[in-house]
Amino acid sequence: MQKTSELKLPTPADIEDAALRLHGVAVRTPLLRCDALDEVTGGKVFLKPEMLQRTGSFKFRGAYNRISRLTAEERPGGVVAFSSGNHAQGVALAAKLAGVRAVIVMPADAPKLKQERTKGHGAEVVLYDRATEDRDAIARRIAAERGAVIVPPFDDLHVIAGQGTIGFEITEDLEALSLAPDLVTMPASGGGLAAGISLAVKALYPQARIVIAEPELFDDHARSFRSGMREKNERVTGSICDALLSADPGLLTFEITKRLSGEGVAASDAEVLAAMAFAFRELKLVVEPGGAVGLAAILAGKIDVKGKVAVAVLSGGNTDPETFARAITGY
Repeated sequence: MQKTSELKLPTPADIEDAALRLHGVAVRTPLLRCDALDEVTGGKVFLKPEMLQRTGSFKFRGAYNRISRLTAEERPGGVVAFSSGNHAQGVALAAKLAGVRAVIVMPADAPKLKQERTKGHGAEVVLYDRATEDRDAIARRIAAERGAVIVPPFDDLHVIAGQGTIGFEITEDLEALSLAPDLVTMPASGGGLAAGISLAVKALYPQARIVIAEPELFDDHARSFRSGMREKNERVTGSICDALLSADPGLLTFEITKRLSGEGVAASDAEVLAAMAFAFRELKLVVEPGGAVGLAAILAGKIDVKGKVAVAVLSGGNTDPETFARAITGY
């Protein structure tokens, strides 16, 4: 196993480079403010709606930043990735734009919408049982057979840097309003989004708090921060937040977040559904469960933003119709 001292971690300069590569390709999503949210929380709370990103989630940023850097020798073999859906779609579209083949290893219980859209971008989908099979092993086998490059969902320098462009956009848009962030919260599975945003925000505002939000019973980051080592979740299924069920924090990502964040909170399924309903009712936004965890934690009072300038990243909107109907109807 590689020693943490040997890891090559991304820097703010890598994020700046990623921003140049993504310019004109990725959507620069806005910061939204909602009177109703400020009234409920007592703070100035902004939302970063990454469901407006290409493929409906932030994952396109990291995928494109990585795949666009394939060498001439790597391109013929294409890429292989493993994902419950959002990274899958990001990789599929990025590969299509780059003109290379993509194979995506997806859990069989991933929402059908995500499976269909991944195929729609031209990728080959290989399904597996997340309770009994090892997606990493499947991806490594396919990569060896086809000479493909594995594009990890979070533990990759260029993937993390791509996600970090969200952090720079947040700080730039707040500066345009003569504001500075007191707190930024985002969902975490393996932690690529959290690591990238932490690097970007802390580089400019070292006093800002970075709070990672996770589903209840899948709070591996929060437990890892408390113990100082990467803790595993006991379960692999059992939350409506299908995009946030990674077994444990990434090796690279945890090296960054334990230093720059160190704070984690968890939201229940009921709180997540309530946040989805709030976003739809007050902002007309469709947020998937995993994308709503940070907002859920704020609305439930688990993150105190009273008197603070806070930003919650809504990481995606690829929810299935049944779950979304359950959220907005309360059933």
